[in-house]
Amino acid sequence: MGRIQLSYSTFGLTNLGFNEALSEVDRAGYEGVEISFHRRQFNPYNLSCADLDAIRDHLAALRVKPACVATASHFFTPSRPHEPSLLTLDLAGRKRRWDLIRRGIQVARHLNVNLVTFGSGFLRDDHVANPSVDPMELLVEGIHHCLAEIRSDEDITLLIEPEPGMYIETLAQGLALMDAVGSPKFRLHIDICHAYCSELDYISALGRAAPFARYLHISDARVGYNLKLMQDCSGMEIDLDFASALVYFQDTAEFLLVDRERPYYFCNQTPSPARAQRLREILNHSGVSRPFVCIDYSALFAGSTHLDDEIFTYSISVPRLSYDVLERAAPILAWLRGIKSTSGVIPAPVNSLLANTLTGVAHFHEIPGEGSLDFSASFRALTENGFSGFGSVELYHHVGSWKKALVDSHTHLSRFL
Repeated sequence: MGRIQLSYSTFGLTNLGFNEALSEVDRAGYEGVEISFHRRQFNPYNLSCADLDAIRDHLAALRVKPACVATASHFFTPSRPHEPSLLTLDLAGRKRRWDLIRRGIQVARHLNVNLVTFGSGFLRDDHVANPSVDPMELLVEGIHHCLAEIRSDEDITLLIEPEPGMYIETLAQGLALMDAVGSPKFRLHIDICHAYCSELDYISALGRAAPFARYLHISDARVGYNLKLMQDCSGMEIDLDFASALVYFQDTAEFLLVDRERPYYFCNQTPSPARAQRLREILNHSGVSRPFVCIDYSALFAGSTHLDDEIFTYSISVPRLSYDVLERAAPILAWLRGIKSTSGVIPAPVNSLLANTLTGVAHFHEIPGEGSLDFSASFRALTENGFSGFGSVELYHHVGSWKKALVDSHTHLSRFL
C-alpha cells in the first residue's frame, strides 16, 4: 500500500514573494511544496547560485520539503503558454524549451529535489501545414537532450504530465512515451484533474498508471459545456452527442456554432449563397434541424470580463489552430457565456464552464471539494496500485484567493489521506 504526501504548488501563490510562499505552505500544514518556475516569482534565468543557496537555507529551516521542480509551461510568453514547446517545428524554439527543462534539472540538483516535470505541448497550425514532420520524433529527441543533463549517479527523474488537448493528453499516451524514450530516469506525472478530463474511466486509468508514476497534481473539476473548435474541411464529422462545435471558415475568418438548440453564424456581413448552402449542409449533416441565425461579430464585446481566465484556459487547450484564430474566437466564447453584445442582442447563455476535453469535464482547476471529482476513490486507486509520493495541489486559477485555496484544500484532502 502506497502513501500520498500532501504538497502545494507555488504556482498558486505567485502574488507572494517566493520565500513567503514557502513559509505559507509550511504554516498551512503541508508536507511538501512544489517549486514552480515563474517569470516574476522564481525565474531560473535571474537566480544566482547564492540566491539558490539562500532558498535552500530557508527550506532547511522549515518543516515542509521541496517535492518537485515544475518547469512552467507559461514561462516564456504568458499570453501564449506552452510555446515554444518540445514539439515546435523551429529548432530555435525547441532549444529554448530544452534549456528551460535542463535548468529545472540544475535547480533540482542545487535544492536537493529529485523530480522535474514538464508537458509535451500542443500540435499547432504549422504542424498541420507540415504533415511530413513526426511530432513524436521531435518530442523523444527533446526528452533525450534534457535527460543528458542528469548525471548517472544522481537520483533525479524527469516526468511527463499529460494534459487535455496536448499531444500527450491521456495516461496511456504518457505510458507509450515512456516506452519510446526507454530511460529509467523518465517517468509519469499524473494530474488527477487532467485524468478526470481525459479518461472515460479515470479511476481505472489512475490504477493502471500508478506503478509508473512518481508524482501527482491535485485539483477539482466539474462537467462543462463541451465545445470543439475546428476548421471547416471536406469530410468533417461532428458528433453532437459528444460535443458541440465552433467551425472556423478560413476564407472569411467567421464561425458557425453547430449546436442543436443554438445554430449561430458569427459574421461581418450576410453570408453569400454558396456559404449559406455550406452552413446548411454542415447543420443538416450534424442532425441540426433549426435554421442558423446570423450574429454580427463586430457587435460582440471584445474587452476584458470576469470570464477571461475561463476563456483563456479553454482557448489554449485547442490544438491545430493558430493563436490568431483562437483569439478571434474569444468574443464569441464570451458571448456564449452570457457577455452581452453592443447591439443589445440577447446572448445565448451557456450556464456551465467551457470544456474542450475527451469527457466534457472542464479543464479549470477548482479548489478540492468544490467540484465533482471523487478524491477518495482516486487516492485509493493510486495507493492500492503502488503509488507513493507527493501530490501537489495546483490552483493557479485561485491566486487572488490564495489563502482560502491553501487552507480549504488541506482541510478537504486531509480526510482522504
